[in-house]
Amino acid sequence: MLYSSSFQCKAVSYKNKTLDEIIIFFTFILYVYQSFFCCCCCIIGCCTSSIGGKGNCCLRSKSETREMDSKWIVSLKELKKVCYIAAPMVAVMVLLQLLHVVSVMMVGHLDELSLSGVSIATSFAIVTGFCFLFGMSGALETLCGQAYGAGQYQKIGTYTYCAIINLIIVCFPIAILWAFTEKILTLIGQDPAISHVAYKYALSLIPALFAYAILQALVRYFQTQSLILPMLFSSLAALFFHIPFCWTLIFKSGLGTIGAALSIGLSYWLNVILLGFYIKYSSKCDKSRATLSTEVLQSTRVFFRFAVPSAAMVCLEWWASEVLIFLSGLLPNPKMEASVLSICFSIISLHFFIPCGIGATASTRVANELGAGNPEAAKLAVWITIVISTVEGVFVSTILFFCRYILGYAFSSEKEVVNNVADMVPIMCLQILVDCLQAVLSGVARGCGRQNTAAFANLGAYYLVGIPVAAVLAFVLHFKVKGLFIGQTTGSSSQVVILGLVTVFTNWQKQASRARKRMLEEDANNETELTGGNTLA
Repeated sequence: MLYSSSFQCKAVSYKNKTLDEIIIFFTFILYVYQSFFCCCCCIIGCCTSSIGGKGNCCLRSKSETREMDSKWIVSLKELKKVCYIAAPMVAVMVLLQLLHVVSVMMVGHLDELSLSGVSIATSFAIVTGFCFLFGMSGALETLCGQAYGAGQYQKIGTYTYCAIINLIIVCFPIAILWAFTEKILTLIGQDPAISHVAYKYALSLIPALFAYAILQALVRYFQTQSLILPMLFSSLAALFFHIPFCWTLIFKSGLGTIGAALSIGLSYWLNVILLGFYIKYSSKCDKSRATLSTEVLQSTRVFFRFAVPSAAMVCLEWWASEVLIFLSGLLPNPKMEASVLSICFSIISLHFFIPCGIGATASTRVANELGAGNPEAAKLAVWITIVISTVEGVFVSTILFFCRYILGYAFSSEKEVVNNVADMVPIMCLQILVDCLQAVLSGVARGCGRQNTAAFANLGAYYLVGIPVAAVLAFVLHFKVKGLFIGQTTGSSSQVVILGLVTVFTNWQKQASRARKRMLEEDANNETELTGGNTLA
């Protein structure tokens, strides 16, 4: 009853404002639904037209009807393939992220200092380490995905071995950087006590770094072959192991925050071992199972050709969010502003796993079809995933919009915080819709091997548009935290516009030819190098 009364009072005070927001929001929703209806019609061929203008959706010949039915069947088959990959892929991403969430939650029951140190160390580790490995492994979405489509299954194993070796090498400079966590955090003005806790946690997280490098390569190995269920079960097993083991190391062994970090590493290694056993003993991996050979080292050049821009794609995007969080600390009343922005980012991040899973699906389907030389099928996969992702975004945005006055209570009991979160929800709804498109379009770029283009798009969108707009709105026009978030949404929208135009004007036949040509050229190069090696011997 208490919550009901406060909600009614709030509803009265916001009555006029709410009415305007509802009208604007539903106008936008209707526009989106109308756009998607037209998009669906284009995909399945419901709307036909001819040069003479005789096209009519109601009057069709038998041949046109059969053609339309055929398009329906093809679209439904593609929809089934996408859902088969996307649903468990979303679950896998959530389960992997929950390892860090569970550890932070348990550390929160120790004391405030431990929680602050672990939270900062987690952000530091993600920004300086995990994001690089996650991004670089995206090269396999192009290489393994197109190799699978082309039927060159041995190359999948070869590329995966190559990625594992190179990602492990990358881990060493990252581990050295983490050894200086305390000095780095103190240098940028962090509290010395918090910096020391963060240092111990980051140092204990190094075993997890190496496991994560191998795990991300294996995830792409399975993803590009649409073998999602093994990843789902291994991730579930790792989480079920992690919860009791993390609790034991933190509270029973007396290791505290160090135990939380070690438990993440052990859980990652368990996941790696389970997937390794599946690759070794499952008949589904017979074709793609490779052995260590000189071909693995010869693939290093082509791996880094896609890995570096792929890492840039991810890092530029993730770092932009960290910049905005830093800027929120410079605003008047920084505790309030930072709290509201953190809540908004938490909600956005929680939802982002869904479009991210759909984006991984788009990458897999596009790469497979381009490798197989099926440009029209690749194009269909793009539009199917865009439709699914955006409809999901509209659904979630609608729920958030109507729950905006109670949403903040899930994070804070402070009425001012709750009110500010409610003011931010309409922008969050737009950000969610943009994220849905951005994740899929980024996945399409990875599937096509266009990581370079996407990296430049992210650089321009966030650092030439998003962050400058956020700074001007927040500090010059005094929009405060709302200005920062509008800047974030503006940057994401710019990214979507650029990647959307690239996708719309893509010559899919040319992309398929490039994928096939890349495979043939690499085969020729490997044969030349092997022949040269034999001659020298």
